[in-house]
Amino acid sequence: MKFELFVARRYLTARRKQAFISVITSISVLGIAIGVAALVIAIALITGFQGDVQDKILGATSHVMVSDLGGQRLSGYEGLAEKIRAIPGVESVTPVVYNTVLITGLGESSGALVKGIDFDRERQDAAWLQKLEAGRIPDGGGAREGLLLGRELALRVGAQVGDAVDVVTASSTLSPLGLLPKRKRFQVTGIFNTGLYEFDNSTALVAIGVAQKLFGLEGRASYIQVKLRDIFAAPAVGEKIKAALPPVVYITTWMELNKSLFSALKLEKNIMFLTITLIVIVAALNIIATLILMVMEKTRDIGILMAMGATPRSINRIFFYQGALIGVIGTALGVLLGLGWCALANTFELIKIPVDIYQISHVPFRLRPLDLALIVGVTLAISFVSTLFPARRAAKVDPVVALKYE
Repeated sequence: MKFELFVARRYLTARRKQAFISVITSISVLGIAIGVAALVIAIALITGFQGDVQDKILGATSHVMVSDLGGQRLSGYEGLAEKIRAIPGVESVTPVVYNTVLITGLGESSGALVKGIDFDRERQDAAWLQKLEAGRIPDGGGAREGLLLGRELALRVGAQVGDAVDVVTASSTLSPLGLLPKRKRFQVTGIFNTGLYEFDNSTALVAIGVAQKLFGLEGRASYIQVKLRDIFAAPAVGEKIKAALPPVVYITTWMELNKSLFSALKLEKNIMFLTITLIVIVAALNIIATLILMVMEKTRDIGILMAMGATPRSINRIFFYQGALIGVIGTALGVLLGLGWCALANTFELIKIPVDIYQISHVPFRLRPLDLALIVGVTLAISFVSTLFPARRAAKVDPVVALKYE
């Protein structure tokens, strides 16, 4: 062990006459620990919330959406889909037909969005379709066409697996009484739960061919949804798709659809990091106070060390190491406290939130390694900088003055 580090470690162990300095040292360590723990918990909260909401949104929607600029729906969508599949980075391409309807069940009627999708292709990437909450995916061939209801929508209309529901569309059919809204009866074959409240509360799913007949869109699709291997490559892939398709198509990415939400979460994360960093800075001031008091208390010792041959640089290092030890111990303790709280909160789901507002039932805590490294790095940097002034002051002690009255 280096001479300077040995002396610094000894100075951190309090004697009776140094009890006051020992208390201040403990307060310094505790202040750093609390600040670091608060940073870890806050950043883990924001990161976990953002990640969970992002996963649920992208699990139920597309990464890139290709639609018709003129509003006439996409004709020849299979050819367009083949061109999109040839673009690097694209994982899956599926056409979608949708429209708003009125669904009537045993309980009551409710407005909803009926989406026609290719179940075989969609099921490969959607975990919530692979494991339905109840029932099965419609397979056709029955007396009635089948559909899937979102969990919240099924509860609202009072429908269960096996029940029949009426779907009324805005398109009209000609009858002896004139034009009447088109009505079709479906059998509920399954109930899905994506975890995204808005989606589960307003969406019913049918086979794409059934939806095309229901809405009079044979041979056309409302839009083509594209899922990517790297979701953050959506803008670049979107530009490639736009260049490969006719100019009548319109490209929308998931970032554009949810721009306000994720921008607000990112801003909140940055502000919270800067705000709680102030706690660490305030705690670091205690390190300065502790070392200055230590220098005043150890003036005689410093004089003796310098008289025995210690250089000002060695004295500087002694007090730098002492402050650094306070910072390292406080940071390590804070990281352990923060990670321990995050693990406890995730295990027991301690923080419940309204699912209809935040799309998730409880706050998840997730900390990325890069965020943890940033927290530790910033805290240690603040701690080390705080030691510079007291350490320089100790190095400037005149041994003659320090030992004058000894």
